[in-house]
Amino acid sequence: MRRFWGRLGGPGRIGLVVGLIGALLTVAGLAAGNLAPLTARSLFLGVLLGGGSWGVVSWAIASAAADAMANEEE
Repeated sequence: MRRFWGRLGGPGRIGLVVGLIGALLTVAGLAAGNLAPLTARSLFLGVLLGGGSWGVVSWAIASAAADAMANEEE
């Protein structure tokens, strides 16, 4: 796991951490709320959609910021 974390760049780390936070918040919202029944399918879809979308969007923003900073230095 440490080797995998070391191979990730800054945007990848940001996307992974924010995606994990998004997945945890989705599970907390499903457990606390009464909008959807708490089933294995709703948990799986919540983690996949909530964590995945937050992770991908934060990775894209961090990648764009890193590219902009790299172009600015050149």
